[in-house]
Amino acid sequence: MRLRLKAPAAPMGSIPGRSGVSVSHTIQVSPFMHPAAAAIESPIQNAATINAPHRAFCMSNTFDPNCRACPRLATFLDEVRVRHPDYHARPVPAFGDPEPSLLIVGLAPGMHGANRSGRPFTGDYAGVLLYETLHRFGYASAPVSVSRDDGLQLTGCRITNAVKCLPPANKPEPGEIRECNRYLTVELAGLPQHASILALGLIAHQAVLRALGCKLKDYPFGHASDYRLPDGRRLVSSYHCSRYNTQTRRLTPDMFRAVFERLDSA
Repeated sequence: MRLRLKAPAAPMGSIPGRSGVSVSHTIQVSPFMHPAAAAIESPIQNAATINAPHRAFCMSNTFDPNCRACPRLATFLDEVRVRHPDYHARPVPAFGDPEPSLLIVGLAPGMHGANRSGRPFTGDYAGVLLYETLHRFGYASAPVSVSRDDGLQLTGCRITNAVKCLPPANKPEPGEIRECNRYLTVELAGLPQHASILALGLIAHQAVLRALGCKLKDYPFGHASDYRLPDGRRLVSSYHCSRYNTQTRRLTPDMFRAVFERLDSA
């Protein structure tokens, strides 16, 4: 296990520099993504340094905890909150290091996992293999993720989803994936240039490519596929660590660890 020594990740919802100290740094973004997104220097820099059109784009496409852009998903979450008033049952924000060397992109929140806890892959079966592997490779402070207040920290790693809201039957519709892709575009624009991306499953893989303006046919999905994208970023993909995939042995712990070993090898 490699030990990553780094300042603790900022709490969810916190913004570096909010203490009154101006934070400004330059992040190179892909010339192949949406032109407005590519013009953003950094989503966490001092807002005064961003001109009005670019600031408007950034603010309108940054994670919105009250987003209701997809009527089917918004209505479904309203129903879930009635049945489970103690559940988060809202769009789920990314979790982890604000300047990661690895961004993990999943599919969408699970009903009794992230949708309940409000943190990606937390409290459901899909998170078991993920967090155990993150801990083994030095990204997570603990091998299990139980709740938002369990003290777990990620260093050098951040986790997000292609779709931020729980979809009925865990199946987002194509239009919902496209609608949410604007948020992923901004998340990718804010990554350090050296960061790699790990996509879990076909939908996440294709969502990353769309957000970066790449043609899907040029980068077909496959377990342990490994691409260097036109902007220089590395996209590695894996079968999703879902209950179905792990119980049917389509994805084994050894297969999943091999993906992380591949990521660490370059």
